Amino acid sequence: MNMTATAVKRGTLYGVGVGPGDPELITVKAYRMLQECPVIAYPKKRMGAKSYALEIVELYVDVAEKEMLGLVFPMTRDQATLDREWSKTVELCWQQLQAGKDIAFVTEGDPNLYSTFIHMARLMQEKHPEAPVRSVPGISSVLGAAARLDLPLADGDEQVAIVPASGDKEAMRQALQSHDAIVFIKVAKVLDLMIELLEELGMTDKASVVTKVTSPHELIWKDVRALKGQELEYLTLMVVRK
Repeated sequence: MNMTATAVKRGTLYGVGVGPGDPELITVKAYRMLQECPVIAYPKKRMGAKSYALEIVELYVDVAEKEMLGLVFPMTRDQATLDREWSKTVELCWQQLQAGKDIAFVTEGDPNLYSTFIHMARLMQEKHPEAPVRSVPGISSVLGAAARLDLPLADGDEQVAIVPASGDKEAMRQALQSHDAIVFIKVAKVLDLMIELLEELGMTDKASVVTKVTSPHELIWKDVRALKGQELEYLTLMVVRK
C-alpha cells in the first residue's frame, strides 16, 4: 500500500488587539479569534504579574482548553541578548504554526501601534516568510485616554500627533508647538522635563496625565504640576490639547 505524505496546512499568526485595559473594550472580531485559535500567545512577566492582555483573555476563554504560550520579552538594550531571546520566541511560535495551529498573539491596545507584535511579525516574516501573518485592530490607549478625559483629539483640519516622550527637550518643544493635540506615550521616564517644558510654554493647564487608562487601576491627573518628582508606572501617557 502506498503511503502518501499529506502536507499539513500551516497555521496563521494573528496579532490581536484587546484594548487598553477595560475588558469591555474588545472587538467582536478579537473575541472570535480568541475562541477559534487553539494557541494563545501572551507577554509573560518574569515577576509573575499578569499582563492586561492576559487578564482580558482569561475573562473570555477557558485557558484550560487552550495552549497558553507565555512569551518573555527581554527588557534590555544589549543587542546580542535581544537577538538570542527574540529568536527563541519566534521559533516557539513557528513550531505551533508548522503544526497547523493558528496563534492569537494578544497585545494591549492595537497590534500595529507601538506594539510588541510589530517586531514579532517582522522577525517571523524574515525567518519564515512562508508563515501567514495577519492582524486584528484594537482600541489604543490613545483613544482610551481621549474618552476618559472627555477630550476630542482633533476636529476639522486640526492635527494630532502621537509622540514617544524623550529627553530631547527641543524635539518635545517642536512637537508641542507644531500640533493642535499631542499624546506623549512612555512619558513617565521624562515627566519632570515635560512639566518644565509645559511651564515654559504656558501650557500646564492644557495637559493631563493618565496611568493604566480604562483599567481598574487607572489614575488621572489634571494638574500635572502636582507630579513633579513623582515616579509613575510605565503605562503612563500625557495628553496636551491646545
